[in-house]
Amino acid sequence: MPYIDTHCHLDHHFDLSAAEQVRRARNAGVTTMITVGTDMASSLQSLETARRFDGVHAAVGIHPNDAMEATPRVLEVIEGLAADPACVAVGETGLDYYRDYTTPAQQDASFRAHIDIAKRTDRALVIHCRDAWADVLRVLDEEGPPERVVLHCFSGDVEVVGTCSERGFFTSFAGNVTFKNAGALREAAAAVPRHLLLTETDSPYLTPHPHRGRANDPSYVVLTLRTLSELHAVPEQELADLVAANAARAFALPPETLGTSP
Repeated sequence: MPYIDTHCHLDHHFDLSAAEQVRRARNAGVTTMITVGTDMASSLQSLETARRFDGVHAAVGIHPNDAMEATPRVLEVIEGLAADPACVAVGETGLDYYRDYTTPAQQDASFRAHIDIAKRTDRALVIHCRDAWADVLRVLDEEGPPERVVLHCFSGDVEVVGTCSERGFFTSFAGNVTFKNAGALREAAAAVPRHLLLTETDSPYLTPHPHRGRANDPSYVVLTLRTLSELHAVPEQELADLVAANAARAFALPPETLGTSP
């Protein structure tokens, strides 16, 4: 069955090369990975990595914690990268009020610019949101979202799920949904309509149970999918195929490249 890691950082891993991570992923049945940039340098690297490996695609953007880097010149470069065929998304962008590395004003301006880039390049918009759901949704309403929006590493509650699902936003879950203390997040995951559900690792971070304490990699997305299949009371293979189809719609990927089951 296919497994899809819609958000990883192949070039951030502490120990494993991108090639080794791709090999491990393939052995685990992961057919597709999206490796994500967080600043200009890592966005350039994510695009280079995507070009090297079949089934690996890139997302490019400036993380809200690096929003001070989102100058007009850098954003011009990001837009050029986003137009590359190897790139399927703009981001991760958004708002993060948990950390204060950048000001809310810097994050807001960067977020709005990324929304515009995603619309102009017809790419999915990948959103990072931490402790900022009201403002993220407000900015999206004010700017008008692009056609395809992905809420990466979802951290909201059931109420936020309802609001985002009404707007047709895809909701992606990482390894933290498997944590023993993540009951509220599992409730949110169970509330997401299946046609909007995605899986990711956010590797090398958020390693799922029972491997917490190790660096994460895309092969572990299997564990997140397994947890979601239990929450939705759907057989693992059926949900894996559904998530693959969702990823194809979210990122405009050719379905035949995802390795879905017959």
